[in-house]
Amino acid sequence: MRFLLLAALIAAAVPATAQKASMTDQLPPPPKADQRPYSYTRHGETIQDPWHWLRDEGYPKVDDKDVLDYLKAENAYFEAWKKPHEPLVETIFQELKGRQKEDDSSVPVKDGDYLYWWAFQPGAQYRQWYRKPVAGGADQLILDEVKEAEGKEYFRLGAMQVSPNGKLAAILADDDGSERFKLKIRDLATGKDLETVTAVGIGSPVWSADSKAVLFTEVNDNWRSYRARYHRLGDDPRNARTIYEETQDKGFSVGLGKSQDKSLIFVSTGDNRTSEVRFVSAADPLQPLTLISPRKENRLYEADAAHGKLWIVTNDDHINFRLASADIARPGDWHDVIKGSDRTYIRGVSAFRNELVVTVREDGLDQLLLKDYRGGPIGRVPFKEASYSAGLGSNPEFDPAAYRLSYSSMVTPGTVYDYDPKSKTLVTLKVQEIPSGYDPSQYVTERLMIPARDGKKVPVSIVYKKGYKKDGSQPLFLYAYGAYGYAIPPSFSSARLSLLDRGFAYAIAHIRGGDDLGYGWYLDGTAKNRWNTFHDFVDAAKGLNAAGFARPGRIAIQGGSAGGKLMGVVVNTDPKLWGAVIADVPFVDVVNTMLDDTLPLTPGEWPVWGNPITDPAAFKLLKSYSPYDNVTAQAYPPMLVTAGLNDPRVTYWEPAKWVARLRATKTDSNLLMLKTNMGAGHGGKSGRWDSLKEVAEDYTFVLTQLGVAK
Repeated sequence: MRFLLLAALIAAAVPATAQKASMTDQLPPPPKADQRPYSYTRHGETIQDPWHWLRDEGYPKVDDKDVLDYLKAENAYFEAWKKPHEPLVETIFQELKGRQKEDDSSVPVKDGDYLYWWAFQPGAQYRQWYRKPVAGGADQLILDEVKEAEGKEYFRLGAMQVSPNGKLAAILADDDGSERFKLKIRDLATGKDLETVTAVGIGSPVWSADSKAVLFTEVNDNWRSYRARYHRLGDDPRNARTIYEETQDKGFSVGLGKSQDKSLIFVSTGDNRTSEVRFVSAADPLQPLTLISPRKENRLYEADAAHGKLWIVTNDDHINFRLASADIARPGDWHDVIKGSDRTYIRGVSAFRNELVVTVREDGLDQLLLKDYRGGPIGRVPFKEASYSAGLGSNPEFDPAAYRLSYSSMVTPGTVYDYDPKSKTLVTLKVQEIPSGYDPSQYVTERLMIPARDGKKVPVSIVYKKGYKKDGSQPLFLYAYGAYGYAIPPSFSSARLSLLDRGFAYAIAHIRGGDDLGYGWYLDGTAKNRWNTFHDFVDAAKGLNAAGFARPGRIAIQGGSAGGKLMGVVVNTDPKLWGAVIADVPFVDVVNTMLDDTLPLTPGEWPVWGNPITDPAAFKLLKSYSPYDNVTAQAYPPMLVTAGLNDPRVTYWEPAKWVARLRATKTDSNLLMLKTNMGAGHGGKSGRWDSLKEVAEDYTFVLTQLGVAK
């Protein structure tokens, strides 16, 4: 005990930077990847890429010994760093685990004659899925993820769709992180799988109305969802009928859906900027598909159906979309239901028997609007907090007694409501339980509007524990994504409490590239406007510093995938701002990836980032910010970079090459680590405790690098 007390006193007396240097000095030398000559020329410019060899030529199979040896050496270096910090990792892991209800379960949802729900058994990593008759009867276990995951390093349930007659389930599962899902048909009475339909499925399957056939989408060798198929149960799956294949644009992805009234099956195709939708009767899905409207560049639309009409959300005449209707017999003749609005960003519609439920965002906040079919006034579901995240939950029925909603805020745990449109009341069905305890009155949330360098105001959602001193003395954790029109919601996280209780403020920067403030907010952070995303993040950090939430060098930042690209850019442009950086599966080798049209996502990404193959200006722009191509001889902050060997979205060699170049170029001795999940993909480890352990490792890295470990 005396030794521990003395050690604590010594640690308290040593500056944080000295503590970090001491811990780094104790590590073995970091791995260094060989540099092997490789170059190419595009648009008159020659690019040197000496770590090109880290891309295994046999990908998606990775068996090159040199590549694997390097990744394993980096993992060993990460483990060497983690070893002395294991007590802290374990402490944080137990905190995170203690906030998870071990026997958690969902609120049952009625679908036809059954109630469906999932539940965890204490200690289990995965869910079990149940149902029971609405009329009464015993619980029936219909899918046991625990059993499915036995002996596997990775397991992910992609979808489970029960047939209309309630007897069968179409189940999609991935057991290696490659996102190539096996589609099986299961007899729910016996629990036995009747057949495997495909080994390269993706998305969600749909059933024919008679429960005798299943429709599904498949990926090709380039992991592109390129066709929709029809399989009649009992037939040879190799003879499945292709009902639609995308041949016009290799950047488009094909998807399936079913109308809320279950009468139509929709077959959609499109990329991030353009879409096209067809439909067919669920009662006879082998009939020719009906095209709603031919694709038009930079026009998006989607549809639902009810009462003989299509209900269409589209951006054809307003950047924030409008809601239109069309007779099913004249699907291309669209008529306004809700006009486009500068303030109201229409994001989707669900056509129930009595009302249309329209999901919108106003001033960056989620709203749910209800409109009846008789043209009456628009109702609104009431939410009281100033900042929150809300949306429709699971509502499988056409005529539900109430609408199932989900809700949370930065201080309010996840809440499940039923909204009764007749009484206009919200009924609380479940509030996320924090077994180790949580008092929301001890935490404060704010929403700031911070000016970016071009004058636009960037929303920033912040949460911290009462007593946080806004004098720059306490640390800040800043997160953002900023891509593909995906808004990071100001929602609750029980894991985040481990930072807040150690004196951090946690902030989410709602930067351009997301659609937080409307579709224009997304467009203003994409393609030729991409630098706005990076500037917004840096300016938000500086604004938070000015407001007293931190100071340069005391900000930990994190982003993943395209958000990992964000991390890569800002450590190149403003390295002194950051005290610790977590870049998860980062999209950092931007130029090389966008030049390679054989990679899974590249053609579909060109409308978002630009096509450097055909457009010299796009090539120049991508090269101006590509993190891998802009590493310079300067000091970088401590960094933890992650990858997934089986990741089809951001291939493992992107973070590997980036780390290799950083090691060879940077001028500091700050910690730089690459951790590759050798049996997983884009989302990291799949079990709920395994994923929490990875969060604990992330937080330990941040705490130790900012000198606030405890």
